[in-house]
Amino acid sequence: MRILVVNVNTTATMTQSIADAAKAVANKKTEIVELTPFIGADSVEGNYESYLSAVAVMDRVLAYEDHYDAVIQAGFGEHGKEGLMEICDVPVIDITEAAAHTAMLLGYRFSVVTTLDRACPLIEERLLLAGLHQHCASVRASGLSVLELEEDPSLVSQAIAQEAKKAVEEDKAEVIVLGCGGMAGLDKKIAEVTHAPVVDGVSCAVKLAESMVTLGLRTSKVRTYAPPRPKNVQYWPLHRHIFSSNTLKGDN
Repeated sequence: MRILVVNVNTTATMTQSIADAAKAVANKKTEIVELTPFIGADSVEGNYESYLSAVAVMDRVLAYEDHYDAVIQAGFGEHGKEGLMEICDVPVIDITEAAAHTAMLLGYRFSVVTTLDRACPLIEERLLLAGLHQHCASVRASGLSVLELEEDPSLVSQAIAQEAKKAVEEDKAEVIVLGCGGMAGLDKKIAEVTHAPVVDGVSCAVKLAESMVTLGLRTSKVRTYAPPRPKNVQYWPLHRHIFSSNTLKGDN
C-alpha cells in the first residue's frame, strides 16, 4: 500500500516532520511518500495562501506518475480537498476531518488548538463544511506562527499546552485536537498536561487511509466528485500532465 502525504506549504523541513509522524504509525507494509508542492508559500496562514496551496497540492499530485492507493492532504483547515477528490479516484483524507472524526469517537466535545488566531475561521469553516462543527467546543489559537513551530520545541509545547488546558477547563472539551500538521508528534506532551486524549490529524489520517484501502473503498464518482469535464486549462497543470475524464490518477 502506498499513501501520498502532501504538505500544503513549501517548507521541506516541515514536509519531513509530517512524513516522520506518518511513518511512525503506518503499518510495516505501508509506504509513505511525502510530497512538497512545487509552488506556494513557505507557510499557510490565511485564505490567500490556502487557495494558492489548493492549486499547488493538486498540481503536485498530478505530477506524481507512479501508482498510489490514497492521498492525505496535510494542512489543517485548508481548501482544496474537494478538488483532489475530483481528480483522484482513490481515498482522499484531509487531516482536519480525520482528526475531528477520531475525536468524536473519544469524547462528546473536542477543541482544536491551532497556530495564529487568523487560522481559526478557516478551521471552523472546514468543520462546518464537513458537518463536524456541532461537537466542536472551541478553536483556540496558540499565538505561534506555523514556522515558529520548528524553532523552539519547549516554547511550542508550553504555548499549545496552555490553550489546551483552558479548552478542557473553560470550554468543557473532552478531547484536544492539534490544529496544524506541524504539531505532529506533540500529542503525548499535551496529554500529560490536560489529562485528556490528544488527537494528531496526520496520524489519524494515515490509519483512516489504511482502513479505507484495506476495505476496498474508493472516492465516489457518482455525482459531486465526478471527474472534471475535459477542457483546455491554460498553463496548468504546471508540468503539462494531460488530464481527461477517462484517466484518473491512481488508477494504474
